[in-house]
Amino acid sequence: MAGLTEYKCPCCGGAIEFNSKVQKMKCPYCDTEFEMDALKQYDEALKEDKPNQLKWETEPGEEWDGAEAEGMRSYLCQSCGGEVIADSTTGATSCPYCGNPVVMQKQFSGMLKPDLVLPFQLDKKQAKEGLKNHLQGKKLLPKIFKDENHIEEIKGVYVPFWIFEAKADADIRYKATRVRTWSDHDYDYTQTSHYSVLRSGTLDFSGIPVDGSAKMADDLMESIEPFDLTKAVDFQTAYLSGYLADKYDVSAQDSVKRANERVKESTKCVFADTVLDYSTVHEENTSIRLKNGKAKYALLPVWILNTTWNGEKYVFAMNGQTGKFVGNLPMDRSIYHKAFLSITAVSAVVVYLLAWLIHMI
Repeated sequence: MAGLTEYKCPCCGGAIEFNSKVQKMKCPYCDTEFEMDALKQYDEALKEDKPNQLKWETEPGEEWDGAEAEGMRSYLCQSCGGEVIADSTTGATSCPYCGNPVVMQKQFSGMLKPDLVLPFQLDKKQAKEGLKNHLQGKKLLPKIFKDENHIEEIKGVYVPFWIFEAKADADIRYKATRVRTWSDHDYDYTQTSHYSVLRSGTLDFSGIPVDGSAKMADDLMESIEPFDLTKAVDFQTAYLSGYLADKYDVSAQDSVKRANERVKESTKCVFADTVLDYSTVHEENTSIRLKNGKAKYALLPVWILNTTWNGEKYVFAMNGQTGKFVGNLPMDRSIYHKAFLSITAVSAVVVYLLAWLIHMI
């Protein structure tokens, strides 16, 4: 059994957790609040705690084989003694028996310690309200989905991210044209001038997030950006209390490719916006060189909501700091077909009227 870290209220003995509204640790039983700095030394002391050596000899059951045991971990809740089972990437959760929030302290051993954590600013109630707002105004959404949709699972997760920063020296060459047309009494003329356009410059990149969890869809995580990383603080395990937390299973080195793609895409967009007043522009060559590249390991707040409808699972995500909400929705095909037929009918009438007017002229 690995050990659990659980923060106890010195006033009533209840399990305390991080409260996103007051940005402090708060006891849900007696409402006592604690400053984060006050828990820092306590957090350090907890790392020196030694687990209990309580051994039992039993015969029922059998040992897990290697394949079954791989990727699974078991923990003992210090409040009720219940066993908590989690996969190898879970860093914080709650006890399924007594509900107390726990941080799986040793789950992070052997891994890099996060440099930063961005505390949750929005709570579970606001995440539910975010889903409600997300469903509003969607004309092609089946009405029955709104009426019968029930959230099966909602969880606040600190998702591991690699945060990259660097300077980028770039040179991009474009092939461009300008086209001029004119006419006289006999002919129509077209003149095409060809240009080689060069752009060079240096861009500073900071706070480029790349999702470090294979369980989280990259497009879903990028859709809820941006995060205001100026609000991030030095990591303390106390911030994890009351939330789930994944440790990374995609390394910083494996995330470099995506970071490079984002730098390249952003650089090309910025440079392309300076190539103006041409009829056509085509990129011929791009050269980008990075320098002073650095990466930090951060845990960023995300609310994940799951629901199932008509046998299909729908996953939604909300930025736990800004409230930006994303997620795919089903489409009422009967409404879609009616709308399509209406548009087709209107288009046919417009075409008929134009043809009639042309004929009259």
